[in-house]
Amino acid sequence: MEANRSTGQPGTTPDRRQVWLPLISGEQRGLGAALARFGLWLMAGLYHAGLFLRNLRFRLPGAVRRIGRPVISVGNLTVGGTGKTPMAAYLARLAAKMGGRPLVISRGYASAAGEANEETRELARLCPDIPCVQNQDRWQAIHDWMWRNPCDVAILDDGFQHRRLARDLDIVLVDASLPFGYGHVLPRGLLREPPSALRRADLVVITRAELVEADALAALKEDLARRTRPGVPILVAEHRPQELIALDGSSQDLSRLRGQDVAAACGIGNPDAFRRTLEALGARVALWETYPDHYPYTVEEIERLLRAAHSAGLKMLVTSGKDYVKWKPLLGGRKGSGSAPVEVVALTVGIEIVEGADVLARRVRSLLPG
Repeated sequence: MEANRSTGQPGTTPDRRQVWLPLISGEQRGLGAALARFGLWLMAGLYHAGLFLRNLRFRLPGAVRRIGRPVISVGNLTVGGTGKTPMAAYLARLAAKMGGRPLVISRGYASAAGEANEETRELARLCPDIPCVQNQDRWQAIHDWMWRNPCDVAILDDGFQHRRLARDLDIVLVDASLPFGYGHVLPRGLLREPPSALRRADLVVITRAELVEADALAALKEDLARRTRPGVPILVAEHRPQELIALDGSSQDLSRLRGQDVAAACGIGNPDAFRRTLEALGARVALWETYPDHYPYTVEEIERLLRAAHSAGLKMLVTSGKDYVKWKPLLGGRKGSGSAPVEVVALTVGIEIVEGADVLARRVRSLLPG
C-alpha cells in the first residue's frame, strides 16, 4: 500500500507535490501537460520579474542593515529539503566547541501563533545547549537577544533570501540529487532564485553527495565553480543516519531496520531521500505515505497511520526527525519500544562535511572573538 495525502482522511486529494512534480519534471506527457507547463512558464516569468525588482531594492542605501555581531546565513536556491537545519545545528555546535556563544535564528515558517515550528524544535533537539530564537524579523531577534544575553555569532537557518540583514558568511547548500530544481524558478521549477544568485554566496556546500556517482559529483563541482565568484570554496557533505529514537526518548541502533518490513511516513521537503535512506539501511518499506512540508498533523491522522500499519501486519512505523518533534506531543500517552502492536520510531539524520571541513572551521573561527 502506498499513499500520498494532503489531509488526514483516506481517499482525499493527493499532496500537491505529487501532481506538480511529475508535471514540472517532464515525467507527465501529453498535450494537456505541455499546455500546463507553458502556463507555469508564463507564471515563472512574472515571478522572475518580481525577484528582479525585489533585488533592485537591496541596492538602495539603508535597505540592508548590519547588526553588532557576526552573522552566518545558511540557505539554498530551491524549495525542499537540502539540509539547512542540520547544517545550522552543525555550525552552532562548531562555534560552541571553539569557545564561542552562538545564537540560532529560525524564521518559524508555518508555525501556529505563539508556538515553535518543527525547524525550531528540531534545532532544540540537535543542539539543546544552544539558544534558538524564532522570529521572522531576524535583525530584531538578534538585537533583542543581545540586549539581555551574551552572543558572539548569529546563525540564520534558511537565510539566503532574507537580504535585509547583512551577513559575514553566506553559505548556500546545493542538493547533489537535484541541484537546480529542473532549471526553472517557481512555479515552473523548484528554484527560489535563478542559479545566478550563487554569485552572492561566500561558500557552497554540496549536500546528499552520497546519492550520486563520483563523476556526477565532479561535474557538479565544475558547474558550481563557473556559477560562483572566483575563489569561493565548494565543500561536499553527506547525510548520515545516526540513530532511531523511540517515543520515550530512548536511542536504538540502526541495525534494527535491517531486514525489517516497516511503514514509513513523513512531511518533509525531500521525502524520496528519506525513503532511500531507509532502504539503504536494509528496511523494506511496505507502506509509504508522504505529506506536504510543514504538515499540521493531528492525533487522528497518526492513529490512522498506525491502524493502517497494523492492518498490513507491520510492527514499526518510521518517521523523520523533523516529523518526530511534531508527532511526539500528539502521541504522548503512548509508551516506548514494544508497548503497542505498532512501534513509532524516528530515524535521525545528521550532516557530515566530507570535503572541506577545515575550510569551514577556519571561516567560522575567523568570526569569533580572539
